[in-house]
Amino acid sequence: MTWNSTMSSGYSSLEEDSEEYFFTARTSFFKKPSGKVTESKDVEKERELRTEFSREEIRQKVEQYNTVTKDHLKMTLGSSGVYTGFIKVQMDLRRPVTVRGGQRGAGGAVLEEAFYLPRGVTNTLHISSNNTVRQVIIALLNKFTVADNPAKYALYKRCRREEQVYVCALADGEQPLFLRLVAGPDTDTLSFVLREQQTGEVVWDAFSIPELRNFLRILDKEEQEQREAVTRRYEAYRQRLQEALREVRGPS
Repeated sequence: MTWNSTMSSGYSSLEEDSEEYFFTARTSFFKKPSGKVTESKDVEKERELRTEFSREEIRQKVEQYNTVTKDHLKMTLGSSGVYTGFIKVQMDLRRPVTVRGGQRGAGGAVLEEAFYLPRGVTNTLHISSNNTVRQVIIALLNKFTVADNPAKYALYKRCRREEQVYVCALADGEQPLFLRLVAGPDTDTLSFVLREQQTGEVVWDAFSIPELRNFLRILDKEEQEQREAVTRRYEAYRQRLQEALREVRGPS
């Protein structure tokens, strides 16, 4: 399996019937859910959810889904019973990521650098019912040329029930498009979020020396920016005080 990235004005695509995958992005923002958020590895009601449907049931659900969707992102059922459609994944990464740069260093090695991805940006992916959570994570990382190990990340689902919001990690083998089909197109009912794996304290030993150096460069840059911002703020205060003193003293 190979992963390629190409840009267009459309969306990210994960085609199940091809050995190559093409990713493009369209960004938007999720509506932030109100109410209390509960972190849960397993919700009791989710255990009652069926994981398989007959072809006729799938056909009926696809038709129903396409009837109620409001953003023209419809699903398509193929003759083999495999269906394709769209999911939206919100990027919610709190730590910097290591990305592959366009420049090459000594020996022809591709240079890497670390930076923070914007939080809250949403990518729309075109996938099939055969695509798994792990494939979706790899697709998103390749879209942003992230060089980090995909195992550092997890895809979460956010569900709303009676003003209560549940967030839980999805298993690597689960199929996001199936969950989208069952829940319907409403992202308030079900949405997907990409986050770091919840491992408690950051295990710095898991990062390579170049990654750690990149993190230090980020911290140095942020420190310098904060220092310059404080200097500008107090310089503005000084100028206003000097102007006020001149007004009080009057012309000399």
